[in-house]
Amino acid sequence: MSHPTRRGRVRAATDKDIRRTARKLLVEQGPEAVTLRAIARELGITAPALYRYYGSRDDLVEHLRLDVCADLAAELAEDIAGLDHDGALQLFAVCKGFRRWALTHTNEFTLVFASPTGGVGSTPSSALSRVDEPFGRIFLTAAGHVLATHDLATPSSDVVPAELRDDLAGFQADLMAVFSESGLVFPEEKLDLGMIFLMIQIWARIYGHVTLEVFGNFPIPMSKPDVLFDAMLADLAREIGLI
Repeated sequence: MSHPTRRGRVRAATDKDIRRTARKLLVEQGPEAVTLRAIARELGITAPALYRYYGSRDDLVEHLRLDVCADLAAELAEDIAGLDHDGALQLFAVCKGFRRWALTHTNEFTLVFASPTGGVGSTPSSALSRVDEPFGRIFLTAAGHVLATHDLATPSSDVVPAELRDDLAGFQADLMAVFSESGLVFPEEKLDLGMIFLMIQIWARIYGHVTLEVFGNFPIPMSKPDVLFDAMLADLAREIGLI
């Protein structure tokens, strides 16, 4: 068995320090504070030295984003670990856990889910856009359990706008792969374009609600915002025939 060289161990330790420092800056000061110069200053090294580990700030931010997503997924996995295999319970636990995390990790939420394309952390702000990552997988697997065990009220594929069909068809193939790897078995026709369209709309409502709440953009002050979120989830459940 080969063992890491001293140089390799030092490099790994330094990389860990860099990412830990980047995370600290993110949490305490926000995404804009995560710069190579600021990290170098915190670590007492020169900024050019960081290029031995990351090719650019964007490269570092992408690794930081992946770390945040992995931690979020681990937290949500704990939320559903004690639940039975009822897909609906798991899905709504994931939704509530996502909201809780977003409200208590606002700067991390901003980096991962609310940075515009071309801005800080220019990555797609969607759980569904990266199905091969931990958060996307845990959300979509829970949704897949619902699909496999319930007859949902879904729109006909005929109502899907023609302009969206190619995009939805591409996502359809990715979803089938995720569900298959998760051990979910159900007729392929249950995941038609109407269902994909519905899933996108459901995520847009959940994500939009959480984003409004995180940034304080509700049109009126809400003394019981958790009640409003729960009511929104109940409305979604009724609309798709879960209750």
